Amino acid sequence: MTPEDIVAAAMECKETPFKHQGRVPGRGMDCAGVLVHCFKRLELDYNDELGYPRNPFDGQLEKILDSQPSLVRVNNSDMRKGDVLCMRISSAPQHVAILIGDISGRPYIIHGSSQHGKVALHRLDELWGARIMRVYRFVGVE
Repeated sequence: MTPEDIVAAAMECKETPFKHQGRVPGRGMDCAGVLVHCFKRLELDYNDELGYPRNPFDGQLEKILDSQPSLVRVNNSDMRKGDVLCMRISSAPQHVAILIGDISGRPYIIHGSSQHGKVALHRLDELWGARIMRVYRFVGVE
């Protein structure tokens, strides 16, 4: 499995309408739904946690990511294309995005965004970069 495989799986979700706890590309997804789709598409083991609030708290999101059999935590400074970014919106980790790499020389992420009403691409600018709290890598990435 390569970073390109991960990005291709995530990009299949692009423009899907936002739906909290949604898991169906083209019909409705949230940020976790994009990650679950990647696990499924890449035929990886995963634990799908449902019933989470719109704004996870008390380390809930990190616990879920740490429990994933197909993810391993890496140093933030080692972040690279295809990695899963655990981000804060206000204070606690409460959002997930996938680093898709550079477009026109600038890094981009893909994520389910309630603010934008869909799975969207966004440039990983200073604001989004400052939100990264943890970085995870898919096990077995070349």
